[in-house]
Amino acid sequence: MNERNWIDVESPIGLIRVFESNDKIVALEIAAKKAGNSSSSKSKLLQEAAKQVQNYFSGKSTKFDLPLEMDGTAFQKAVWKKIAKVGFGKKISYAEIARAIGKPKAARAVGGAVGANPIPLIVGCHRVLGAAGKITGYSGGKGIPTKQWLLEHEGIDSKA
Repeated sequence: MNERNWIDVESPIGLIRVFESNDKIVALEIAAKKAGNSSSSKSKLLQEAAKQVQNYFSGKSTKFDLPLEMDGTAFQKAVWKKIAKVGFGKKISYAEIARAIGKPKAARAVGGAVGANPIPLIVGCHRVLGAAGKITGYSGGKGIPTKQWLLEHEGIDSKA
């Protein structure tokens, strides 16, 4: 396996660190602590990822178009695939995802898969809400305040 390279991008929600391996985006961390310079900043893929992240936060773009590779179980991948189809400004519930992937009683397990999303923001897990639009948690950045910021940025109504 190739070494993971990364690039850091400043954002309104903190430092975003995007990782690549084998010419695919494999992870994204929100509010990562800066740990030295990225030797991979010359990577065309990481430069494009940084540009798309900046365009998202500046309001110039509402979608990401990057090659992704997400390592997880078949169940997790099904959840992430469904989340990836939820566009900018849209929301979906854990229960809706469970029904969509053919596991209608697995809303709680969907929550676990959402929390394990290795590429948040690009695969917009912040768009997943509990019943009646309630924010139930978020593992990126500063947690719920980060999720609230992202939802507000996209004009998505939610309840704390």
